[in-house]
Amino acid sequence: MTTTPTTSRPASPGPASPGTAGQAVSLPDEGHVSAAVADVLAERAGHLFGLMGNGNAHLISRLTRRGFPFTSARHEAATVAMADAYHRATGGVAAATTTYGAGFTNAYTTLAEARLARIPLVFVVGDAPAGGRRPFDIDQAKAAEAAGVTTLVAGPDNAAAVTHRAFDLALQTVQPVVLAIPYDLATAPLSAQVPLEPLPAKPAWPAAPDELDRVATLLDSAQRPLILAGRGVLLAGAAAPLREVGDRLGALFMTSVMAANAFSSEWDLGIAGGFTRSHRLTVARQADLVLVVGASLNTFQTRYGTLFPADARIIRVDNEPDAGQNAGGEYVRADILPFIEGLLERVPAAASPTWRDLVPEVSGTDFRSSNPVEDPVEFGPDGRLNPRAVVAALDRILPAERSVVMDGGHFIGWAPMYLSVPDPHAMVLVGTAFQSIGLGFGSAAGVSAARPERTTVLVSGDGGGLMGLSDFETFLRATRRGVVVVLNDSAYGAELHQYAAKGLHDRAMLIDEVDFAAVGRGLGADGIKARTLSDLGLLEDWLATHDDGVFVLDVAISQKVITEFMAESLAAKG
Repeated sequence: MTTTPTTSRPASPGPASPGTAGQAVSLPDEGHVSAAVADVLAERAGHLFGLMGNGNAHLISRLTRRGFPFTSARHEAATVAMADAYHRATGGVAAATTTYGAGFTNAYTTLAEARLARIPLVFVVGDAPAGGRRPFDIDQAKAAEAAGVTTLVAGPDNAAAVTHRAFDLALQTVQPVVLAIPYDLATAPLSAQVPLEPLPAKPAWPAAPDELDRVATLLDSAQRPLILAGRGVLLAGAAAPLREVGDRLGALFMTSVMAANAFSSEWDLGIAGGFTRSHRLTVARQADLVLVVGASLNTFQTRYGTLFPADARIIRVDNEPDAGQNAGGEYVRADILPFIEGLLERVPAAASPTWRDLVPEVSGTDFRSSNPVEDPVEFGPDGRLNPRAVVAALDRILPAERSVVMDGGHFIGWAPMYLSVPDPHAMVLVGTAFQSIGLGFGSAAGVSAARPERTTVLVSGDGGGLMGLSDFETFLRATRRGVVVVLNDSAYGAELHQYAAKGLHDRAMLIDEVDFAAVGRGLGADGIKARTLSDLGLLEDWLATHDDGVFVLDVAISQKVITEFMAESLAAKG
């Protein structure tokens, strides 16, 4: 949908630049629509990610002239990917910008990803002239609408307030918003402002006392309660009280990948779904009641219906509409924090022994340990490295204070299984919602800008790495200290395991061997091609002697090893 609101909020064009003989001389990036948008953006966002063109040159100039943090991409797809990752790494609203036409369409994939992943960001774009489209213009608002994204339009009578509205709407809906600046209005002088109706309040979903009583009673009577938290718990600021509920019950915890380590508890079984470690999966399958808060129960989250016992009672609490992903469980629609606080008032401390007291005896192993590795052998059947052994070793080698960023692809199954992170904002997967690949270098650059004090670890495949290669340089430029790990099977691994295995010809699924470490060295990084586990020692040595810079580890992994999540998927499909 496209709306063009107006407002009573005054625009702030900023001070004029001093001229000679006491005369004030206006700069070309002040006193107009683009300047007003830029001033509000500087107030509402912490960073701008973009690529300059005719449609946004004045906006960017206004911000960079005043020293506002700006990271330029080399391909427009990375602009929104960087902003998306910046939000995931900080929790703050993000901002991106491109020019009109091809600039907008090049970023369309990452805009669709942000919409499906529900990322609050403002995407400022140039647009066709208000007076009518030119031969090379498209209807960008309709294109955005097709992806489920609202477009607002800035003009002389609303530039400042409509920018505030874009940020307010993004935060309220937890979704991206496009803010369009028509080409013929970009440098139009500001006019009198017209009042805008207030943004309607977001509906509240209070926790019903009888529902709270019922759920509290069920939790209290459970013998093996498990609590699964998703990103909704983080957005609601409810991780601490939810952990207290679990501690009172003697429950175990799990999280979605976007809430990894939200509980910071020794009783956390880790990420639920296709990334669950085998020795922890054995424990999860003993639960008799599962309380799912702020997370969906889609097929991947439930490991294609095999994560929990068939007779386990499942209760899902969220304030979003039930999308039918409830895996046969019960759905309670309520705002998360009031609901959890209501449970705290009703759930008594459980009598010993609790599940926590019994689980080591029942499982036969210590689920809190990172061992055993599911497949610890060094090489796969084809003589190339076993990715499970590689990534398990990297968990010990890489700095603990790290952000782990992943591209999309078959390789994605191993990093979330073996690489621990300090908090949920340190595990970033941009592309999975839209099932896209090639966004790794851009999203990792956004994380580096967001959390420069941490070592940024990008884990990519060779297919996605080649697709996003234009922003390899962006990552190097934006990163204080980083490691690029390319799990390189010389193939599109997902297609090999899904289709070549069924007899389809594999020519289009194979990729000539590329040495990403050599590419990185050409761009100014350090790095090696690793063909044995002992080669990882060179990365360890580099980390011990370098406080900044980027190391590229290209790992020649086996084409014959399949990830757990894909194996489960293929088994479910028969």
